[in-house]
This record gives sequence, C-alpha cells and structure tokens, in this order.
Amino acid sequence: MSATTNILVVGIGGQGVMTATEILAEAAIALGHDAKKTEVAGMAQRGGVVSSHLRFGQKVLSPQITPGTADVLLGFESAEAMRWQHMLRPGGITLMNTARLVPPVVELGLFDYPADPLGEIRKSGNKVVAFDATSIAQELGEIRLGNTVMLGAIADHLPFSAETLLACVLQRFQRKGEKLVELNRRAFAAGRAAVGEAEAALA
Repeated sequence: MSATTNILVVGIGGQGVMTATEILAEAAIALGHDAKKTEVAGMAQRGGVVSSHLRFGQKVLSPQITPGTADVLLGFESAEAMRWQHMLRPGGITLMNTARLVPPVVELGLFDYPADPLGEIRKSGNKVVAFDATSIAQELGEIRLGNTVMLGAIADHLPFSAETLLACVLQRFQRKGEKLVELNRRAFAAGRAAVGEAEAALA
C-alpha cells in the first residue's frame, strides 16, 4: 500500500487518547507499515486537552498531519472533535463521542464551551458519525473502557481488518486476566456496532 493514512485522535487528558494512538500504530506496524506518531500536543494531565497524530504507509517521513489532510478524526470528546475539523481532508470522516467533558480552561472562564458541537460540525459539511462512547463504557461497568469503545468505532474505517486491531487491543490486557480481556472484547464490539448503527441512520 503506497498511500499514507492520516489519523488524528483528540480528547481530554485521562481518556486514553495516547494509548489508543499507540495501539493503532502497533496494528499498522504488525502489518508491515511504516508508522510515525506524535507525542502529546497540549496538556496530557487529566483534564487538559490532548491530540495525537498518527501516519502510516509504505514510507512515512514525518508524523505531523498538515491541516486538510486527515483521513479520520477520532474525537473522544465532542468540543475537541469540533475544534479540530480544519484538519480533515475533503471526504474525510469524524467519528465522535457525543459526551461533553468540560476542560479546566472552560471552568476557569478562559473559553466558552460550544452549545452544539455536533451541529457545528454538520454545518461545516464534513461527514460526522456521532455516538455516546462514554455511556457504552458505563453500561459495561467501567468508564475506562471508553478508550476500547473508540477503537472499536474506528475499526471499520482503516485500511486493515478490524480483527487485526482487536488482536492488538486484547494483547494489552492478556496479563491482567480473562475477565478484563472479555470486557475489552465486548467494548470493542459495542463501539463498532454503535458506529454501524449511526452510519445506517445517516444513509
């Protein structure tokens, strides 16, 4: 595969943005791609805004995604998904958790939280698939599963199989016992199903 795939992952510190990017990179590398990713842009501590760039393909020289070239924007938080829309290429897609996690800069009064992030993205004309990853994780009994739900959400929007990505996700939890492996398997499947349903509704 000669083309380079550009994925931008954004959210709030503590949501697992960096871990998700690492797992996506591991899956690409396992299939023989050259992969480059950036470290954190912004504050990585819990509550700060976080973004991570991932580029993979036959040969990748720079991890930095230039504005207007991202194939997929994976938004762990709705306002962050809205804020990074300028990075998408024409025909690119946003996969967005509808949960609102207000960062400290808003609580401090430095910025206003947008009233309707999803509506704003739709107005821009970009394709957006929205679902509530946080509620899905809570229903499974563990808020931290939100990260795996989001990986399930992007699974069918990659140039390799969902099974390859799932294997990399589950490998992370192998040493922590079968119960956690099974929970993450369910979270991944739930994220994948949520995006499938949301896309069917848009069709």
